[in-house]
Amino acid sequence: MQKHVISLENVTKSYGEGEATAYALRGIDLTIERGEFVAIMGPSGSGKSTAMNIIGCLDTPTNGNYLFEGVNVTALSRDQRALLRRNYIGFIFQGFNLLGKTSAVENVELPLLYRGVNAAERRAKAMEALKSVGLEHVAHHTPGELSGGQQQRVAIARAIVTDPVILLADEPTGNLDSAKSVEVMELLQSFNREKGITVIMVTHEDDMAAYAGRTIRFRDGLIDKAHV
Repeated sequence: MQKHVISLENVTKSYGEGEATAYALRGIDLTIERGEFVAIMGPSGSGKSTAMNIIGCLDTPTNGNYLFEGVNVTALSRDQRALLRRNYIGFIFQGFNLLGKTSAVENVELPLLYRGVNAAERRAKAMEALKSVGLEHVAHHTPGELSGGQQQRVAIARAIVTDPVILLADEPTGNLDSAKSVEVMELLQSFNREKGITVIMVTHEDDMAAYAGRTIRFRDGLIDKAHV
């Protein structure tokens, strides 16, 4: 079993050619161990979102290698990366990204639908995931009938319903008030500690980053070694 779930080796990401080349990442090395809770911070344009997109198989490096549990993702095809993303990674976004006219339980079922899981098993797993975030009582409510905090908890249920190896959370508390932010962070912390899910979170908020076991700061396309 691989100890490192994520390894980035001299990863660069550039756009354009010649004198017009712009670098989002300038050769970063990063390892994240199985079961860690890592916060990624940095100003806009620092490269943190690009790194997250590469880790989430939403983008590919220009140069360097990305290994996921020892598998060189940079050598995979687009379809293979999509399968890796679908089967091993859960995503949580700042904007919730729920289907507006679809019930909470149906939203949570979506990743299982893409996997071809039968209807009865989908519903059972989705209800279990909603229960784990304390929302089984609103399973048949649409997002418009839920508060922002409840919508984010539905989004978390959707992200964990497939039992992912890693959770990628992009500003998960960015649209929430302080009390709801604490609820979301305590949920992420509990899934990390109790289920062993590796959590990688982008945040601008130091008090949210404090829930993580380690904070990595990006600046100008590099990891700030003084603040790892």
